[in-house]
Amino acid sequence: MKLAAKLFILLVILVVVFVASTLWKARSNEARAEAAFPPEGEILVVDGVNVHAVVRGEGPDLVLIHGSSGSTRDFTFGLMEALASDYRVIALDRPGLGYSDAIDDATIDRQASLLQKATAQLGAEKPIVMGQSYGGSVALAWAVNHPDNLSALVGLATPSLPWTSGLSTFYKVMSHPVLSPIAAPVLTAWVSNERVANEVESVFAPQAAPEGYADHFGPGLTLRRKSLRANALQRAGLLDEIQLLSKRYDEITVPIQLVHGDADTTVGLEIHSRPLAAQLELAELMVLQGIGHMPHHSAKDDIIAAVHRAATRAALH
Repeated sequence: MKLAAKLFILLVILVVVFVASTLWKARSNEARAEAAFPPEGEILVVDGVNVHAVVRGEGPDLVLIHGSSGSTRDFTFGLMEALASDYRVIALDRPGLGYSDAIDDATIDRQASLLQKATAQLGAEKPIVMGQSYGGSVALAWAVNHPDNLSALVGLATPSLPWTSGLSTFYKVMSHPVLSPIAAPVLTAWVSNERVANEVESVFAPQAAPEGYADHFGPGLTLRRKSLRANALQRAGLLDEIQLLSKRYDEITVPIQLVHGDADTTVGLEIHSRPLAAQLELAELMVLQGIGHMPHHSAKDDIIAAVHRAATRAALH
């Protein structure tokens, strides 16, 4: 057998071994993450879709919607307990993330409809709806499309108006129909703990992630193949969806509280919340000096104050 043929056979064997070991390790890491970070609440069935909801406290209903790559655990780290003394707080996993099923065509409009039905199933017909980052965009879609099913809107670091920057290479790859099935298992299997820790810290910049946050949040849940794919598809479609939704903001009829850090480099204050507040008479803006993209952790008291303000404006207190 010629040397070239032997080398080709060896290469094929190595590729097969790598693929098999990658798929095995990806499944193992997913199982380990789900065992370490199980559902914290209950699973609702909404139009045949499983939706994970965590409910705590008593009082006026308050719905929390997490951002990209997140889950209910982003809120149960501390904010939810702080709010539960005054509100019945409902935190929801968005489709494909945490323990909610992925859905086809998971636009912010469709996610808002699904989550609105989930909260209605829990008896919350007109909650205050608060969303952080991508979750704030879903909250805006809720306010536009279901105006009779919320009392007030609170947006934290929310993408709300069209922007000009392009989609990152990561999201282009992870949302691609051919590249994503190749890249996702590799990330799930082989991404290092150090890389995960650095990514968590970068989301909080210029602040540091609170001590113990990563241990509670469970980054391994986000690194599951289904969640990587669902998150990337949602992020890839967001700009087009915001361009359409933003034309309808004048249909919002409830009080709006916007909270945004002026050091947020992920979702820019001057591109989103400041012009939106100027555009809408019902909107009030709180600018947090020196705060980045995670104000619900870095400025928790200010977020609680914003929720109280929304409740007061909605005559819930």
